[in-house]
Amino acid sequence: MREHTGERTTERPRAGRGASVRHAGAVLLAALTVATALSSPARAGAPERAPGLPAGCAGTSPVVCHFAVAPGTYEVTALLGGATAGSTGVSAETRRTMLAETATAAGRTVRRGFTVNVREPEGEPTGPAGSPGLDLRFDGAAPLLAGLRVTPAPRAPQLFLAGDSTVCDQAGEPYTGWGQQLPQYLRAGISVANYADSGEGSQSFLDTPALFPAVESRVGRGDLVLVQLAHNDKQTHADVYRANLTEMTDRVRARGGRPVLVTPIVRRWFNADGTLDNGTALNVNGLGVDLPAEMRALARDRGIPLVDLTALTKRRVEELGPEASKALFLYDEKRDNTHTSVRGATEFAALVLGELRAQRLIPGRVVR
Repeated sequence: MREHTGERTTERPRAGRGASVRHAGAVLLAALTVATALSSPARAGAPERAPGLPAGCAGTSPVVCHFAVAPGTYEVTALLGGATAGSTGVSAETRRTMLAETATAAGRTVRRGFTVNVREPEGEPTGPAGSPGLDLRFDGAAPLLAGLRVTPAPRAPQLFLAGDSTVCDQAGEPYTGWGQQLPQYLRAGISVANYADSGEGSQSFLDTPALFPAVESRVGRGDLVLVQLAHNDKQTHADVYRANLTEMTDRVRARGGRPVLVTPIVRRWFNADGTLDNGTALNVNGLGVDLPAEMRALARDRGIPLVDLTALTKRRVEELGPEASKALFLYDEKRDNTHTSVRGATEFAALVLGELRAQRLIPGRVVR
């Protein structure tokens, strides 16, 4: 299967509002641009830079920005809004949603921050290299960018993702992994490093140097590592599956990290009675191994935190029913009952985030 710190809202006086906003935005813009000194020259074929945009940014709808930075972790602070009403969303690198679309009234600006992981390749670890450096995209119904700051954040905690195509940063629309949508729920102060990769099972993820070994080498003390691998373990024996997950979680702990097992999202495969109580939906593999049940048992036996995403997504898909649940997957576009749409990935990312917060695995101060 191929598978926000310091967020503020500012309102300007009605008299001379447009000029005031332009002046304030220009002052902040100058300060932010000078503070970073990370912008790169315009690239061949890039859209023309509009007046008032930060260096390294061009276009109007969307506004695209490129910073020639080395791989690492960076904190981004953006000032959204301006003299006219706006509605701006932010994505980074390979279609990672960093900020849900945010409305700003005429004469108002809001400051939003997030922490972004920059690496090469920038999307799936075994996929295309992408563009070196940091790419940001400000889009939405009426994107407005008044100021931008990018600064290194080498000591920011990281949330690593180990998974398959239902989790990964998908390069091509309409495919979207839930890991691709998770960053929008987090403020500055923690980054999502998504090492999920299409087509991977527990053995291949463990064995491929660009996957688990790359995660392991980067894990720091206290970092979370979420492991959702099951969809591609179609012929994996129960003892092998548990051994693979055990090895990954043990190695994360040896680095001082905190492993979290995540059972796989369900497939949209309904019974006649409107339930998903069947092996296809619930990831029972071709050998009859109930993979989510094996993961639950391992978590219980070894004291590993568990996000039971199988149960959570089952409840949500059954709640919507056979027809409305199509919108969570790519049924209409691809007749695909496994991979999620933007809406489905966004909803499932929220379920993961809710469990991480409920289990106090991430502090409330970093949740948007």
